Amino acid sequence: MMAGALEGIRIVDLTTVILGPWATQMLGDMGADVIKVETHHGDTTRHTGDRRNPGMASFFMSTNRNKRSVILDLSQDEGREALFKLVGTADVFVHNMRPAIATKLGLDDDRFMTAYPNLIFVKTYGFRGDGPMANKPAYDDVIQAASGITDLQTVISEGGEPRYVPSIMADKTSSFHVVSAVLAALFHRERHGEGQVIEVPMFESLVDYLMVEHVNGAAFDPPIASMGYARLLNKMRKPYRTKDGYLCVLPYTDRNWQDMFVIADREDLKDDPRFVDLATRTKHSAEIYGLLEEMVASRTSAEWEKALNAAAIPVQKVNTKEDLLNDEQLAATGFWQFAEHPTEGRIRLSSPPVRFTRSPSSIRRLQPGLGEHSAEILAEAGFSEAEITELMDKQVTA
Repeated sequence: MMAGALEGIRIVDLTTVILGPWATQMLGDMGADVIKVETHHGDTTRHTGDRRNPGMASFFMSTNRNKRSVILDLSQDEGREALFKLVGTADVFVHNMRPAIATKLGLDDDRFMTAYPNLIFVKTYGFRGDGPMANKPAYDDVIQAASGITDLQTVISEGGEPRYVPSIMADKTSSFHVVSAVLAALFHRERHGEGQVIEVPMFESLVDYLMVEHVNGAAFDPPIASMGYARLLNKMRKPYRTKDGYLCVLPYTDRNWQDMFVIADREDLKDDPRFVDLATRTKHSAEIYGLLEEMVASRTSAEWEKALNAAAIPVQKVNTKEDLLNDEQLAATGFWQFAEHPTEGRIRLSSPPVRFTRSPSSIRRLQPGLGEHSAEILAEAGFSEAEITELMDKQVTA
């Protein structure tokens, strides 16, 4: 097997739930040696979702491949010192504790950076540490509410109520920031020979994400128009019902729309001044999407797909969650993989979506049992067999 891009990089991962673990899994897929530090109870995701065996639930299985697990009780002095020693063997250390809790546990970045100046120290949590909400508990729903994403759902929800997006999007979007920040810091260290401290806040990450299109008129000071991208805030922007199902139909360019009017037998709309270009269509998005809904209702899904594909107009059937398990594109590209896990039996894995020609990502380790590698990892950190036994006797590790 060819080496991954991050082969030789060690990451000590003191994160839980989704944000940190999914990020470090991606780094592990790229070849990094990821050491997952857990309490005796384990990451909460070990107990979230369906499972065959205790401690190996679906959420954990989705975010913790390519890792080794070590138990450390950080409420004990010996546990904190063991962590400090372990981090000394690493290139990257990641935690997702709020600043006050991290300080209480002795995870001040200045202590680590003084001892290990080449270390990349990553802190990821809800809100930037120098703001008034720094120590506020933050989970995905909290950040969706704070960032404005729930408010945007009032446009499409029944009764105009705020709603959560049915995905852990705040965590997962922030995970990408963790990955890109770690890669950038490794590149900086390669060039300049120094580590650094990185902060990845969920709230600020999601606001940045959301404002790409929705800052709109407030991109100028003073604002020249209201906030919000009208096309996305249109109630008629949705999959449309055909005679026998639903389709995403998305004419986008001027040529797409001209062809759509011809295919739909609505050539009378080709010269309508409301729809002649992107700017005017955006201004009249409610009207044109209403017309599109009427057009799509007139034929079957297969009829539309054949005609629109021939004209290179974007069209896509609406997949269910279950459809994705047998999707022809995913099957052809080998997206789903299967493996025999030593305790969980046959399992399904999504393959790393990004492909490298020279340093491919890969799944080298299946999800670890809680503390499966404790003795092995502590030995690598320099602990003797007698010291490891003593830590186990004191229940610092297991």
